[in-house]
Amino acid sequence: MAETLTLSSEDRNILESGPVRELLERVSGSVRVSAESGVDLSDAEELRSHGIDELVQAAVFGADDVRDTARWLIGEVGRQVGIQPASIHELYLARGRGEVSGFTVPAMNIRAAAYDSGRALFSAARDLNVGALICEIARSEIGYTDQRPVEYVTVMTAAAIKEGWTGPLFVQGDHFQVNAKKFAADPEPEVRAVRDLIREAIHAGFYNIDVDTSTLVDLSRGSHEEQQEVNSRLSAELTAYIRKYEPAGVTVSVGGEIGEVGTENSTPEEQRAYMDGFARELERISEKLGQPLAGLSKISVQSGTSHGGVVLPDGSIAEVAIDLETLQTLSRIARDEYGLAGAVQHGASTLPPEAFGKFPEMETAEIHLATNFQNIFF
Repeated sequence: MAETLTLSSEDRNILESGPVRELLERVSGSVRVSAESGVDLSDAEELRSHGIDELVQAAVFGADDVRDTARWLIGEVGRQVGIQPASIHELYLARGRGEVSGFTVPAMNIRAAAYDSGRALFSAARDLNVGALICEIARSEIGYTDQRPVEYVTVMTAAAIKEGWTGPLFVQGDHFQVNAKKFAADPEPEVRAVRDLIREAIHAGFYNIDVDTSTLVDLSRGSHEEQQEVNSRLSAELTAYIRKYEPAGVTVSVGGEIGEVGTENSTPEEQRAYMDGFARELERISEKLGQPLAGLSKISVQSGTSHGGVVLPDGSIAEVAIDLETLQTLSRIARDEYGLAGAVQHGASTLPPEAFGKFPEMETAEIHLATNFQNIFF
């Protein structure tokens, strides 16, 4: 199946350059590209058995034009076999309306050996006939693993192609977080850095973004509303920024957060203070722009876990006493009062296995799994 291309003279020169022609020759048994006929996926099986490995190697380690051509081709053939970046926003709002229920979406930080880890993920998802799942990477992880958003989307797409998995590809920016110390020293550069990452991520296909300004909650202030004021305001401003750059026809799923993971459990009062403040600020921005803006689809809370788990002297991870009642209560408030999918639990991968069946029972919208994936490698 071919898609006709509209190429600039510069694009044509790139396709005709020696290194790019060598790449195209290596994958010619499965994919052909020309300015006249476009991208032709001639043999999907050959692509999975050989071609996609060549392309993903070039997409990560290739130089300049070879790298960019490989990334473009993976996106094109991904769409042809039924894999395309997508937003989970509508599913989550349907949950908020009570139209669907009884499941928890796993959001997995696939950051080490991303292609091989992604392959394992999509192979298991295919065999188990899994529904919605999210691949995610945090702002901090993008930095220390040197995986920019376009590379991450490309590699997850390639892993799905390799394993014969198809469907909407939910890629998420996890903890697109404002650093409290940098914000206190000089707010504008730190907020601008988060905005720049948001724009880069959306352009790459991150249609799910967790905005984390919970680092700015000020517990020294008197009321819950005052404590959450900066968190609410900045969350709304960044949500409006996301709406400005999301592509036509896509409503990016945006998550908010009311308390840094690893501190005291979140409360209904904190949740309502944050959500009400967020709604007021987003309404103010909407009126200023003269158009309605979609809000949040979920809210991250704290109910007893910590990122990385608690490491004991012998190197093992301490068992965590998660407060499921808190999680259930906050999920219910999120759905019933604000129309969201529910609450999100971070730091879940270090929980004991028997805890995982409880999340759907508590109607938890989403859980984040990261540490134990890394522990497999290190």
